[in-house]
Amino acid sequence: MNPDPKLSIESATQLAVFLANRPGALARVCEALAKAEINIHALATSDTVDHSVVRMVVSNPTKALMLLGEAGVLALESDVLMIETDNKPGVLARIAERLAESEVNIEYAYLAGSPKAAKGLIILRLSDVEKAQNVLRDL
Repeated sequence: MNPDPKLSIESATQLAVFLANRPGALARVCEALAKAEINIHALATSDTVDHSVVRMVVSNPTKALMLLGEAGVLALESDVLMIETDNKPGVLARIAERLAESEVNIEYAYLAGSPKAAKGLIILRLSDVEKAQNVLRDL
């Protein structure tokens, strides 16, 4: 068995969407994206007293930005690394170690994988996406 799982690595555009921290705010955004046939690949939220920041990677970030802007919703874009890999212990540790050795900082991360799924998805906001892609290529 290969101890080094193969990674599927690609850069992606993440949207940071600023919403009121109230019931229904996220539902309205998700519904609008669904109606526009935009799929949400990954999503994480963080909150403060009065607003939430919803970070998401979607199938069509340009269309999503336009749609949100037309609805008066503030959304900013940034580059992230989207990694699909084996869903097993130690994968994130190996990625984090390799990035640290190369002095690439993980600013934040979110990930998910069903306990029974063979693969999981990791989203990383990094200090240098291009360098990270290069150092992780052979992992």
